[in-house]
Amino acid sequence: MRGSVVPHGLALGLGLAAAAAATGPSAQTAQLVFRREDGRETALSKSELRARCEPREVEVVDPYHGAPRRYVACSLERVFELGFGAPPAAFAGEEFLLEALDGYTRAAPGRQLAEGGGWIALEDAERAARGEGGFEPLDRRQVDPGPFYLVWSGPGRNDPHRWPWPYQLARISVARFEERFPHTVPVGVALDAPARRGFEIFRRECAMCHAVNGEGGRVGPELNVPRSIVEYRPAAQIKAYVRDPQRFRYTSMPSHLHLSEEDLDALVAYFTHMSAHKRDPGPRPAAPETP
Repeated sequence: MRGSVVPHGLALGLGLAAAAAATGPSAQTAQLVFRREDGRETALSKSELRARCEPREVEVVDPYHGAPRRYVACSLERVFELGFGAPPAAFAGEEFLLEALDGYTRAAPGRQLAEGGGWIALEDAERAARGEGGFEPLDRRQVDPGPFYLVWSGPGRNDPHRWPWPYQLARISVARFEERFPHTVPVGVALDAPARRGFEIFRRECAMCHAVNGEGGRVGPELNVPRSIVEYRPAAQIKAYVRDPQRFRYTSMPSHLHLSEEDLDALVAYFTHMSAHKRDPGPRPAAPETP
């Protein structure tokens, strides 16, 4: 789960692992990959994007810095044209997965990406003015958000619960969450059942960092195998931790104060249902430790 200042992204196969090795202020050869629904991919380096996207300086209210920041960035519309051959509006009915280097995977509806105000930041404008390039570090771990950072301008778009702000962005895929991660979906439950509602909350709030049955994000711990979180934590503790993890420990996991008691009950109902529907693919590649 993510929010105030959260790590995210992980090696997404050899291609993204190579990109991870290239991150940093001088990583002009790092690539942003665009994956179509049929599996075809286009990869553009930072140098190529900079040369072709007509970058400009934009100011946004960055939720991870908690302040206005200026970035040298390409409009998301232009980046889509270069990577997918068409602007986001052409994909308004699709769903996307925004995948980062450290395993963070955020689902985003095409209609949201088509609303305008999205930018792929290439570097911090103030650092560029000093001749330094790159980005100011984020998070308590002081993570470099490069080589690509999706940011948003416009009123109300600095809420990372509602708008995707993936840093260390490495791949933009046309893919539906349920199809990419089928073993996270609760089977045999009605659409209006608490477990189904809890799945929607997990999908929206948790899956970018956490996995269930080995599927989902890789920043935080797996929540269902080999043991479900409900098998070793009482429900009241789970709900309290999800709502305000900083009360328990210093962590990059964000608070979720916007979730109601009913939302939290539904989330626990989802975890409980999935605890009886395990599929354990075995250990996953090591991810950065989340305290």
